[in-house]
Amino acid sequence: MLHAVVPEDASRPKLEEGVVAASVYAGGTRLADIGIDGAGEWAKRPGHVVWIGLLEPSTELLARVQREFGLHDLAIEDAAQPHQRPKLEQYGDCVFIVARTAHMLDGRISFGETHIFIGRGYIVSVRHGASTSYAPVRQRAESCPAVLSHGEDYILYALLDFIVDNYLPVLEMVNAEVEAVEDTVLGCELSQVQVQRLYMLRRDLLRLRNAASALVDVCRRVQRVEVRPIEMSMQPLFRDVTDHIHRVQDEIDALREVLAFAFEASMMAGQIQQTHISRRLAAWAAILAVPTAVAGIYGMNFEVMPELKWQYGYMVVLGAVATICGTLYYRLRKSGWL
Repeated sequence: MLHAVVPEDASRPKLEEGVVAASVYAGGTRLADIGIDGAGEWAKRPGHVVWIGLLEPSTELLARVQREFGLHDLAIEDAAQPHQRPKLEQYGDCVFIVARTAHMLDGRISFGETHIFIGRGYIVSVRHGASTSYAPVRQRAESCPAVLSHGEDYILYALLDFIVDNYLPVLEMVNAEVEAVEDTVLGCELSQVQVQRLYMLRRDLLRLRNAASALVDVCRRVQRVEVRPIEMSMQPLFRDVTDHIHRVQDEIDALREVLAFAFEASMMAGQIQQTHISRRLAAWAAILAVPTAVAGIYGMNFEVMPELKWQYGYMVVLGAVATICGTLYYRLRKSGWL
């Protein structure tokens, strides 16, 4: 499986395989980088937040995380297996969120997943597949202790906002390709390769729209979670994420319409070209029908035929055939059939 992964902050100590970052914060300030073992004790301390980032962790690593934070078996089972639909589930005092990520890879929209566990004093993100590193999210959050002091609620917002914002570069790349196709579609018929490309882009955009649409429901449900209610001051931020998703949906719909127009325009151009060729063939067939008919008539083996033994019959017949063919050619060319 190909992954588009950006290296994490190299200044931090090397962590075990599958762990991208693990830190504990208090009052918006990072106190220390910690290991998985003992993270649960840090999370239980008042005013402390543990933020752990995992990348395609092993089953054993997820089991250790489960023991530290008391996560539900079903949530761990989902986190261990990618290809989950975007959703929000509540397991006791823990909220489990699945979000789809998107990244442009080798000219195709490659999809990944981020699974998020959030509870009192901790947030754990699990990345699968193609995605961008969340190191910039952590760096921006750490540079603003005032907002990071809101704890796991702000971190959840920052992660979801980063996921949605990363849809936009993908749409920009698709839009650039669509504009290039749109500029050429009216000039000539698209090749089979180009038509297949249009179909793949439309299919990928539909998958991206489905992923974005599901996040709208996730953001709305985050604001209404009863077990772990979001701070009132944080709720406008999640509404802002919802607005960004609606913007993404609008751009996707616009791109899909342009792709549909390009495909239809290509089909119409092909039909026009085929019609033009058919008309030219029909015009030449009409012209050739005249000498063919005359030759067929005089080729019959009758002994008594009009003007058969006339001295000038051959020249008159050829002249008549040439005149009729020339007249047909002139009229057909004037009408645009030739």
